[in-house]
Amino acid sequence: MARRRQAGTMGTCIFPCLFAVLLTRCSPAGCAGGSDLASHSTASTTEKPVLLNNVADAEAFVSGAEVAVIGFFQDPQSPEADVFRRAAGQMPEVSFGLSSSAAVLSHYGASENTVAVFRRVDNDRRDLDMNNGDVDAKKLTHFVRMNELRLVTEYNPVTAIGVMQSSFQFNLLLITDKMSPKHPERMRKFRAAAELYKGKILFILLDSNLKSNERVLSYFQLKKSQLPALAIFHTPDDEHDLLTVDEISIERVQDFCNRFQQRMQKKEDKSEEKPLNEEL
Repeated sequence: MARRRQAGTMGTCIFPCLFAVLLTRCSPAGCAGGSDLASHSTASTTEKPVLLNNVADAEAFVSGAEVAVIGFFQDPQSPEADVFRRAAGQMPEVSFGLSSSAAVLSHYGASENTVAVFRRVDNDRRDLDMNNGDVDAKKLTHFVRMNELRLVTEYNPVTAIGVMQSSFQFNLLLITDKMSPKHPERMRKFRAAAELYKGKILFILLDSNLKSNERVLSYFQLKKSQLPALAIFHTPDDEHDLLTVDEISIERVQDFCNRFQQRMQKKEDKSEEKPLNEEL
């Protein structure tokens, strides 16, 4: 059973149309591939997971990664711990750690046979209870994929679930062609801009080449010739804005985000003023 820990107030609905569009094209369990932000190749488990023998090791491990996954197991040779190791071997780009230290479990308030995903982007944590025995390596990897929000998260049917459940009120979407030779430089600038809004705006990449994303372009009435484009959402009221750009720049992203945030702030101020005026 999955549990949410240390989460803020969740928006009432995030990307409702986009999320519905993606799920009509592909089920989450079967569409995890296709991301250069999260490779799905299999790797040797000889160095994974990292053993965390004390609280200092665990804290350094969590703070040293955008996404850190820790398995809390009193018995490191248990069947649940074996499932955890297999999942770790299937996700070489994700930091996996394992601890059987009572002090570490107590420090994080974790029960035995619990897997926790720690995210730097929103200082959030998601827990998965493995005590019921029905969690295999496939379900565990799906849980991590669903919850591994990053500084820039690639949007697909799996990560869409995590985006929906995040506490961010603002979400910025970069719609672009990942096959373009300009993509690495665009991502460098987009990621640099994301650093400036860490904890305030969730930055999301949407690849225009994925078939599951074609209807998203249609939703925005965008043609591929108009890309790249930026779309920003305010989750409490689903208000959004769209901007097509010749190229991505840190300054352009900042200006777009700031103007939209200011607009939402003015709207909020007016809504607070109206009841006061009515009372007067």
